[in-house]
Amino acid sequence: MGNRDYPFYDVKRITNLRQLVEFRAEESGERVVFAFERENQGRTEITYGQFGEHTQALGTALLSMGIRDMRVAILGENSYEWLLAFFAVTGSGNVAVPVDREAPAGLAGRLLRDSGCALLIFSAAYRDLAGELMEEVSVKGICMDQLASLVEKGRVLAEGGMDAYISHKTEDESTAAIVYTSGTTGVSKGVMLSHKNFALDTYASCRVGMFDGDTLLILPLHHTFGLVAGVFITMLYGYTIYINKSLRYLSADFVKAAPKKLFAVPLVVETLYRNIWNTLRQAGREEEVKDLIDKSNALLAEGTDRRKEFFRSVLAPFGGRLELIISGGAPLNPKYIQGFRDFGVNLLNGYGITECSPVVAVNRNEFYKDGSVGRILDECMVRIDGPDAEGKGEVCVKGPMVMQGYYRMEEETKAVLRDGWFHTGDIGYVDGDQFLYITGRKKNLIILGNGENVAPEGLEMQLQDIPLVGEAVVFEKEHRIAAEIFPDMAYAGENGIGDIETALKKEIAKLNRGLPFYKQVSQVIVRDREFEKTTTKKIKRNGIGGQDDV
Repeated sequence: MGNRDYPFYDVKRITNLRQLVEFRAEESGERVVFAFERENQGRTEITYGQFGEHTQALGTALLSMGIRDMRVAILGENSYEWLLAFFAVTGSGNVAVPVDREAPAGLAGRLLRDSGCALLIFSAAYRDLAGELMEEVSVKGICMDQLASLVEKGRVLAEGGMDAYISHKTEDESTAAIVYTSGTTGVSKGVMLSHKNFALDTYASCRVGMFDGDTLLILPLHHTFGLVAGVFITMLYGYTIYINKSLRYLSADFVKAAPKKLFAVPLVVETLYRNIWNTLRQAGREEEVKDLIDKSNALLAEGTDRRKEFFRSVLAPFGGRLELIISGGAPLNPKYIQGFRDFGVNLLNGYGITECSPVVAVNRNEFYKDGSVGRILDECMVRIDGPDAEGKGEVCVKGPMVMQGYYRMEEETKAVLRDGWFHTGDIGYVDGDQFLYITGRKKNLIILGNGENVAPEGLEMQLQDIPLVGEAVVFEKEHRIAAEIFPDMAYAGENGIGDIETALKKEIAKLNRGLPFYKQVSQVIVRDREFEKTTTKKIKRNGIGGQDDV
């Protein structure tokens, strides 16, 4: 039932992104790679063979327009057109610059200027923002509505003898994209990632995990986790990616896509899990299912697995085939791992960072350690810098997935990239099986007046174990530990809790009794709204703080 070491999986080794497209077009031409809904047209499917043709044709059209050796910004919701633009841009020797669709015009404009983009490919849904950017930055634009006609133009040109795209040789070391960090606590930096960075990170991830089966793409494509985990990994395995363009369509898309696997961030995982139990409570089935879990786990301990049978109705809203969830991007509370495992869904935690393309470690299908962020990929090395008595120190990464550097930020690059080792800023340790554990973020570390160091992430996880806590951020205030909390209002309503502040203080007082004195939460601030988040659903920690003693 897991927790045994075994050889890495055997997959095709790729060294650039164009090779990924062409390999799959040749090997799996008739298989569907992308499925999605078009307005008034229903479900549309694109095969690997068609995608190879579309990419080649659009790349040919872009080169015919003089778009070569340039940086090209891509702005829009998750869509087939977004992906087509990305692969055509990177496959033609240009550099893609994904733009956060939720970024304000001022920030988006700064990123376009900073990266020196010559062209903006944008979705019709963001026409107004694109118009502001084109005027402000003086950049040319192409609406994604035009891509179909450009594909046709490129096809005609190629048939007429133009072989600029076909004959272009993609250099593995050439920059494929400049991806801007989300900037949860500081200024966004343009991370330069090469074809080799992306390709070998994808290859190494597929060696560690068997990520077979169709998936539902919910992660934003302008981040590396969305691109590599949500798209490249599934493509290398040759399965179908159903594109969810907005989370408001998520419930319907689960049923339409019926995914076997899902790549998600912890906030989505937590929301899905809470929705399961809210639905069961509303249907009056909570106790029935809890009893069934006890029965199922007892049978499992004897070697009999009846979870698919027992929990078919519980998993039906996810399309009925979900077996695997891979979570990354932020710390994940182990209680959700066991919670999904109870229902027969293997929830694997992983670790990545944009500067490492992004995956560094992930738990394996049949060799996992709850509480860890997984087995370190065999293509990279991890060392712990300045370890303390417990072996905890800064996590440093070396290997072919480490970035080329920050674009036009030489000093910032030198500060984190030394002798080939990227200093992540995360605190952690590695065990004897090469499993990585992350205990906190260096810049978030709370150093108290008595010299004790407290990683807020661990306390935040314990606070989130309190049912009344929806979100929590821990920080230092006046030399004491403070917590700012957004309550779970649905839980409060269902349980008739009127005085939320008093109820929270009682629960935190109970938690404090089990903590060392220096770790106890002595101040709490109750919020009336969710924390501001990045588009990868990480809480922005800047500006958090307040008063109200417990």
